Amino acid sequence: MLEPVNISLESLNLVTLYPMLIPVIGALLILCIDIFKGGLDKTLYVAISILFLFIDFSVLLTASNVFATEGTVMGVFDMMLIDGLAILSQFIIVGASIFFIPLALSGKKFHESSYPEFFAMFLFTIASLQFMVATDSLILIFVALETSSLAIYTMIAMHNREKSFEAAVKYFTMGALAAGFYSFGSMVFYALTGSVEINQIATVLAANDYADMPYVLIATVFMLAAIGFKVALVPFHTWAPDIYEGSSAAMAGFISIVPKIALFVVAMRLFEFLIHSGVVWLEIVLYIVVVITMTLSNIWALVQSDVKRMLAYSSISHAGFVMAAILIGTTQSNTALFLYWVLFSFTNLGAFGMLWITRQKDLLPGQSSDHGYDKFAGMIKTSPMAALVMGLFMLSLAGLPPFALFWGKLYIISSAVTSGYTVLALVMALNSAIAGYYYLKLIVYMFMKEPVDGITADTYAANASLALKSIIGFAAIGTIFAFTALNPLLEFITAFVYNSGY
Repeated sequence: MLEPVNISLESLNLVTLYPMLIPVIGALLILCIDIFKGGLDKTLYVAISILFLFIDFSVLLTASNVFATEGTVMGVFDMMLIDGLAILSQFIIVGASIFFIPLALSGKKFHESSYPEFFAMFLFTIASLQFMVATDSLILIFVALETSSLAIYTMIAMHNREKSFEAAVKYFTMGALAAGFYSFGSMVFYALTGSVEINQIATVLAANDYADMPYVLIATVFMLAAIGFKVALVPFHTWAPDIYEGSSAAMAGFISIVPKIALFVVAMRLFEFLIHSGVVWLEIVLYIVVVITMTLSNIWALVQSDVKRMLAYSSISHAGFVMAAILIGTTQSNTALFLYWVLFSFTNLGAFGMLWITRQKDLLPGQSSDHGYDKFAGMIKTSPMAALVMGLFMLSLAGLPPFALFWGKLYIISSAVTSGYTVLALVMALNSAIAGYYYLKLIVYMFMKEPVDGITADTYAANASLALKSIIGFAAIGTIFAFTALNPLLEFITAFVYNSGY
C-alpha cells in the first residue's frame, strides 16, 4: 500500500500564483456584480478592470525585487517558473492591457462594451497569458493558450457584425488546428524525453546527443507550426487579416500586441535551446520562415485598400522581425526583442486607437469598408490634429528616426550584424524600406488628397471621448520621446534577460 505524501503549503510556494490570481478575482467580481445588480454603466467595469490590473502590476514590481535578490523561483510542484522572462513579459502584458481597456469608453455605444462578460473575459485572458509566460511546462502552456484563445474568440464575436462572427469562427478553426499541432509536438517531445518541462527536455536531448534526430525534427516542426499559427507567421497567417478586419479596431490592436508577446516568450524557451545545440536544420527552417514572413507580408500590405487590413499585414511583418531575434538567440537579440515590442506597443496602440476613434456604425454610400483609404482622404483639412497624430504613428511604424520603432529596428538589426547574420540584417533593412511605402501611402491620402463627400470633422470626432484622446495622446508622447528613455529601458530589460540565462 502506498504511503500518503504530506505536502506543506510552504513547499508549494503559492506566492508564484499571486500575479495571475489578481485578474481572475477581478473577473469573478465583475460577474458577481452583474448577477446581483445588472444593467450598471460600463464605466464601473472599466474602472474595476483597470484597478485590478494596477494591483497586478504592483505585485509584479514586488516579484521583480524578489527575483533581483533570490533569482529564479519555482512553485506549485515546479509547474510555475518565475524568472526574468516571466516577469518582464508580464510587465508588458499587464501594462499594455491597462491602456487598451479604456478604449471601451468611446463616444458612441458599441455592442461588446455593454456586456459585463466582455470585461470579465478580458481579465481571464490576461491571467491566462500570465500563466503562459510563467511556466516551462508544455501542459500548462497549452491550457493557458487555449483558455486565452477561447476568451478572445468570444470577445471578437461580441462585436456583433456579420464580419465579426466570420472572424470569430475563422479564428476558432485556425486555433483548433494550432492546438492539434501543439498537442502532437508535445506528445513527441514527451515520448523522447519522458518530460513535458522545456528545461528537462533540453537536458535529456543534450545528454542523448540528439540521437533521435528525425523525431526531434517532427516535434519541432509541429511546435513551430502551432506557434506560427498563433503569431501569424507566413504561411500560417491566412486567418489574420480577416480576423483584424472583423474585430473592432480596439480588439484588433489588443490581438496584435498582448497575446503575441506571450507566444514569443514560449518560442524563446522552446526554440533557442535547439538553436544553441547546433541543430543546423532548425536554424535553416527558422531563417526561411522569418525571411518570407517579413517579405511576403510587406508585399501583400502594399496592395490593400483597407487601412485595418494593411495594419494586419504590417503586424505580421513585425512578428517576423521579432522571430528574427529568436533565431539569432543571443542576449543582445533577446534584449532587442523586448525593447522592440515595448516600442511597437506604443505605436500600434496609437494607430489602432485612431482607427477606433474614426469608426462608424453605418457605412456611407460608396464605402466598401469601415477603414478604406478613401475615408482618410483630405483628413488634414477636415481634422488636422487627427491627421498629424495618425501620420506620426505611420512614420514610427515605418521606422523613421527619431520615432519609437526606429530604435527597436536598429537594435534588432544591430544584434543580427554583431552575431554574423549580415544577410538577415540586409533583408530586415530592405523590408523596412518596402514597409515605408504603404505607411506613406496613408500619409499621402491624408495630406495630399481631397476629402470624400460625406466625410466631415464630425465623422472623426463623434467617437473621440476624453478617455480615447488621453490614451492616444499618451501613445503619441511615448512614440515621439521614446529615445529619451532608451538607456534606462535597455538596462532594465537586459538585467532580466541576462539573469534568466537567455
